[in-house]
Amino acid sequence: MTTSSSLLLPTQPDPKIAMGWLHTAKFLTTAPELKHLPRLDVPEIAFVGRSNAGKSTCINTLTQQHRLAYASKTPGRTQSINLFTLGKQGVTDAVLTDLPGYGYAAVPKEAKLRWQQVMGNYLQTRDNLKAVVLMCDPRRGMTELDEILLDVIRPRVEEGMKFLILLTKSDKLNKTEGAKALQIARLNAAGGDVKLFSALKKQGVEEVAQHLWDWTHPDISSDAQKAPNPAPKPATDVA
Repeated sequence: MTTSSSLLLPTQPDPKIAMGWLHTAKFLTTAPELKHLPRLDVPEIAFVGRSNAGKSTCINTLTQQHRLAYASKTPGRTQSINLFTLGKQGVTDAVLTDLPGYGYAAVPKEAKLRWQQVMGNYLQTRDNLKAVVLMCDPRRGMTELDEILLDVIRPRVEEGMKFLILLTKSDKLNKTEGAKALQIARLNAAGGDVKLFSALKKQGVEEVAQHLWDWTHPDISSDAQKAPNPAPKPATDVA
């Protein structure tokens, strides 16, 4: 009888590593203006989107923490930039940034303009910003404010900054609607990627987690993808 004493090991990224890393998220600070943001030398990923697009819920789902990102019952109330550190064994290797939601009708015009200016300056000038994740409710589609945001970050995306559009609340779409929403969003993605995302059904969670890990650990991710499968040991005959 002939048996093989080893199996081929997978070389594809393991989403469990990315999910475990995201679970280390801890609140760092809140800043009402850019001048209050700490200077950091680790990669930063910003989450942006219209009020009520599910931004806080998305962050809480990815980090597997129910109340990490503040989800106000009144959309548009959160007016500050909130930062969360990531990293195992107490060593910060990346930061998640939760930017104020925009576009809520009940918010005074002056506040809207101030938020837009703060976010625009942040997205254009934050040196360690490596990626932007835009939340969009596919039932409403891309709005004028979303298009303005895309125009703001387009130059940095062209220079290599990562960009991802998440079509949140995708559990409310059927298969045909989801495919159509993806197709439309890709036309407006400004060179970025597009994913369906559902906090309720956990759709896209592991994929997004892997994106965030890869963006902030390019050397580790590159080495993992280049590593060859170990050669199987010769079969041995067993009497």
